Amino acid sequence: MPRAFVLINVESGSEDEVLKELKMIEGVEEAYFSYGVYDIITKIRAETMERLKDMVTRRIRALVKVRSTLTLIMMEE
Repeated sequence: MPRAFVLINVESGSEDEVLKELKMIEGVEEAYFSYGVYDIITKIRAETMERLKDMVTRRIRALVKVRSTLTLIMMEE
């Protein structure tokens, strides 16, 4: 199963709201606040690469207060 970390920048002051919305998305395994360049880090999983791509582009990036993302796809262990 493809997995990825998605690093997310959000509009200032909307971190709590976006974190709650992320945790409701199917396939989001973990989501945390982060201090530094990115505001939130999530770990996601999907059945296929196509579904992983769809989750990032149509679910996570589509959240209203998300400004930008960086997706790091994990390789085999």
